[in-house]
Amino acid sequence: MPERSGILFTAFEPSGDDHAAVVIAELKRRWPSLPIFAWGGRKMEKAGATLVERTGDQAVMGLPGIAKILEHVRINRRIEEWLDHHRIALHIPVDSPDANFPICAMAKRRGAKVMHLVAPQLWAWREGRIKKLRRLTDLVCCLLPFEEQWFISRGVRAAFVGHPLFDVPLDVASLDARAAAFGSGQPKLALMPGSRPAEIRRSVPPLLDAFARLKADYPNIRGIMPVTRAAVEDDVRVMARELGGWPEGLTVVVGETDAAVRWCDCALVASGTVTLQVARQRKPMVTFYRFGRSLQLPYWLFGRLMFTTRMFTLPNVIAGRRIVPELVPHFGDGEPLALGVHRILRQPGLADQQRQALDEVCRKFEGVSAASRAADEIERMLGLVPAAGAAAPPAAPAVSR
Repeated sequence: MPERSGILFTAFEPSGDDHAAVVIAELKRRWPSLPIFAWGGRKMEKAGATLVERTGDQAVMGLPGIAKILEHVRINRRIEEWLDHHRIALHIPVDSPDANFPICAMAKRRGAKVMHLVAPQLWAWREGRIKKLRRLTDLVCCLLPFEEQWFISRGVRAAFVGHPLFDVPLDVASLDARAAAFGSGQPKLALMPGSRPAEIRRSVPPLLDAFARLKADYPNIRGIMPVTRAAVEDDVRVMARELGGWPEGLTVVVGETDAAVRWCDCALVASGTVTLQVARQRKPMVTFYRFGRSLQLPYWLFGRLMFTTRMFTLPNVIAGRRIVPELVPHFGDGEPLALGVHRILRQPGLADQQRQALDEVCRKFEGVSAASRAADEIERMLGLVPAAGAAAPPAAPAVSR
């Protein structure tokens, strides 16, 4: 390895931990002695990274606003001090652009290259940050098919690597067995409140309200709410008590998102990466993203100037058309969510139309290994080549442009 060696990953959310872990595992498979350090989560550590500090798994009800900003200021100081003593060759920020941009600048000032593992969603909002991104990156790895050309056309070097969600085939037999434990119902509804603390606080009230409204029309309805950690379940139940009590027929499960999707007839989903998990199993869904009421007036006054896309739900954005009902932004209660589910269940052909459209979206990821392609790009940036006599990593398939 050259004098400047090693990689630093920085991730600050559970989704970032997921995305980085599969790439780290692939790099360690190819280059077991490659130094990989991380501010990240448990999955990154398990994949082989040396964890400098754990991030992304703080108390689930988190610290919003100024407290969170100050927390990241303190983290940045520690990262800067660490960088002064470790001459890394490559910094790989994972998602969370606002948290990661200052770290990219630190790495750049110290002569390291920067490769964004997840493309910042500038195509959706705050496109003005493209100049900052252009200055603070050597390559953007794009998880979504349309992103590569979007960034290239704006002067940012980019490559479509695929989405790690599609890298590993679903173990259908295992999912069926786990889903069977959830019991029966008519209909069966999955309620997905998101993974970030603020999302959960905002999403749970309309989800519970929607379930109660649907319960009035479908007395035998059964609901499953998958969450990431047991602490989240505790918080959800506290919110339910404050809202009048836990609804009959609804169960919370921990770490069983794919099984819940397998089990359900339809899903109510807080818009985000989880919509691709639902799409992967071709399950009809209604999506929403609920802003706090304090943001309602600012959104109507200024929000439309910040957002540059007509659609936000990933299956819709990838398809280039509205194939999934989306309520973004949503400031109200659960009534429109319940109405969306009711239409899918009752309107002839609607569920099948959505399944067919979701199948078209998922086929865009066929034959693409995100972990392998991202590792290929990292090798190129570091100038790594397989040792003499060793098998070279498989070449990435050509990307349609």
